[in-house]
Amino acid sequence: MKAIINGKIIMKDRIIYNSVIVFDLKIIGIIDNDNFHQYKEECREEINVIDAKGRFVSPGFIDIHIHGSGGYDTMDATKKALEIIGTTIAENGVTGYLPTTMTMEASSIYKALDVVREEMRIETRGAKILGVHVEGPFINEKYKGAQKANNIVKPDYDIIKDYLDIIKIITLAPEKDIDHSFIKKVKANSKITLSIGHSDASFEEAMKAIDDGISHATHIFNAMTPFNHRKPGIVGAIFTSDISCELIADLIHVHPAIFNILINLVHTDRMVLITDSMRAGCIKSGVSELGGQKVIVKNGAARLEDGTLAGSVLTLNKAILNMLRNSDLKIYDVVAMATINPAKVINMDNKKGSLEIGYDADIAIFNDDIDVSFTIVEGKIVYEA
Repeated sequence: MKAIINGKIIMKDRIIYNSVIVFDLKIIGIIDNDNFHQYKEECREEINVIDAKGRFVSPGFIDIHIHGSGGYDTMDATKKALEIIGTTIAENGVTGYLPTTMTMEASSIYKALDVVREEMRIETRGAKILGVHVEGPFINEKYKGAQKANNIVKPDYDIIKDYLDIIKIITLAPEKDIDHSFIKKVKANSKITLSIGHSDASFEEAMKAIDDGISHATHIFNAMTPFNHRKPGIVGAIFTSDISCELIADLIHVHPAIFNILINLVHTDRMVLITDSMRAGCIKSGVSELGGQKVIVKNGAARLEDGTLAGSVLTLNKAILNMLRNSDLKIYDVVAMATINPAKVINMDNKKGSLEIGYDADIAIFNDDIDVSFTIVEGKIVYEA
């Protein structure tokens, strides 16, 4: 059993002061400082104490859209790649994540999914794999971004049917799904979250797709039809519906002035901070690679040789910091965007994303600059600065 003392405990809608959080594999309780000494005396187990030293104690961060980090990518389809990704992002407070695939030939995607499935069965040394985000190949060439056009295919249930047990999110262009048969079949046979993204859908097409089962949007504003007063597009559909949406808050993909505007149009409980990080995440500037394409990382941005943004090199703790510094939100509102909100998107908010009693003991301890000093996954310290 462990306990964290001298921390400012971040809950969904408030901060708890002068209290101790006690946990093992799961959260056992939050106890007032005055009662903790008596609790220790009455406890039959030894309690290992972690001193937060006045820092914030938060639910661990959850990244539901991340391709790679530390020089490795999900599409490398190796155990080592997932180990490095998991350990490097744990240094930034991430306790759970969805390795994210991209538009490549089917055999490469299957190989990556097979390795993820195998890794989900073993104990992790870093952040825990919670499932997979399949981004492509069911996208629109017009908004392919940094993905290869020759591997794009129409949405096909048969392509993903053998992986329903591990897929948590599928990004697709619904205008490519004739009669929305794919959307309807996925919703009828699984709990997979369907996300609109890399799409040329009109406002009307997007709203119909939402009615038929789309409940999430992949990196709002990026790789989708923009908002226009005569053609509201996908962005307009997000504004006028109740679906959740991802945001890459690296100050490059979306201008920071948009943050408060977005908050006013999309309530904070529908917003999810992601990194969309590629293999150059957590490493310095230089030349990298994405799906066989050369990527140049410079000034915090990852771009193909033609200038197209190729994911990001953002870390989730810095996404939180960027949102905090460029919005009017309280810290618990911003932290929710990287904890309970993503947990809701992948239907795991009954055990992940909060420090409530009975939830998995996934915890991050960090200072005012969101520099992480401890990361704890299901009660185990996986990173200590």
